[in-house]
Amino acid sequence: MRILIGVQGTGNGHLSRCSALAEALASKAVQVDYLVSGRAPEHFFDMEAFGTWQWRKGLSFAVKDGRIDLKATVQQNDWRQFWRDVNALDLSPYDLVVTDYEPVIAWAAKRQGKRCIGMGRQYAFMGKTKSLQLPWMYQQMLRWFAPATDIVGMHWISDGAHIVPPIVHQRVAAQQPEVGHYLVYLPFESLLSVHRLLVKFPQYSFSVFHPEAKRQRIAGIEYYPPSRLRFAEQIVRAAGVISNAGFETSCEALTYGKKLLVRPLAGQFEQLANARCLEELGLATQLTSLTEQGLADWFATAATAEAQQCYWPDVAEALAQWLTSGAQESVAELSRRLWKRAEVDNYRALLRSELLA
Repeated sequence: MRILIGVQGTGNGHLSRCSALAEALASKAVQVDYLVSGRAPEHFFDMEAFGTWQWRKGLSFAVKDGRIDLKATVQQNDWRQFWRDVNALDLSPYDLVVTDYEPVIAWAAKRQGKRCIGMGRQYAFMGKTKSLQLPWMYQQMLRWFAPATDIVGMHWISDGAHIVPPIVHQRVAAQQPEVGHYLVYLPFESLLSVHRLLVKFPQYSFSVFHPEAKRQRIAGIEYYPPSRLRFAEQIVRAAGVISNAGFETSCEALTYGKKLLVRPLAGQFEQLANARCLEELGLATQLTSLTEQGLADWFATAATAEAQQCYWPDVAEALAQWLTSGAQESVAELSRRLWKRAEVDNYRALLRSELLA
């Protein structure tokens, strides 16, 4: 059996999720090829799980001052090259094609009439849910970007027959958090603006991950370049996490029981929906803009608030088994089976929350 998996490389969450899946698939008697797109190949890191992976330019969003710039997005993408790559990709050698919101593989499958399993966070928005509401236009944009014949969406709670729990790549064992220590991951904000904000809180300590950062300590703040292992090492010691409203980071924070503050990327409808849902479920606090007062208020609340913790099964292993069996079991049955295995404490109340009633 031969499987092709497309990985959207614009966000580290896709890569983290798919690397966990790749590690689970590595023990199976199948050949798996990986195609990654969305950023220049030299900007990828921690790619060992994918072996000898293929690269295409793909499509990406332009971000300026923490906000998606639609005009620049249209202008900066090489649409001619994208359609050339789509038309040149031969999927006939593959028994199964999977995309984690990677558009080249998705569109190649659509044009060749090939079954394509869309797997990941974005696909949660493509089926009926009560907790994830998007305007019709945004739903159509999501469907157009990386179309799929079968959708396996990931979400914090069971909310639809197409929804499974998230894949969380737990690389480090949990440990007792350090009081007053916070992990900060705001890759779409300028590093200087993040630093200027954090130095106003010398009573706390911070581990900051950012694409522009070098490994150094400035004014008591530890800075790290992107690294999934270093990130895992720092998140377990943190009392809380301050991040944009990307799905994977919030999943890691909730898995380890961290207090969570999210600042959704302006103009990014998925992050806005994520932030709204997290706040409605009581899993995180949302700030529309990062201000000294807003951060101070959250620190004061976080000092006494109880952290929420979510308990999900090994979804990477379950999906690896499902894929290598030809993905014959219905997504609805896969969903039912995985949510039944979600061990929960106060999280059980969320699964039965009034939000979903």
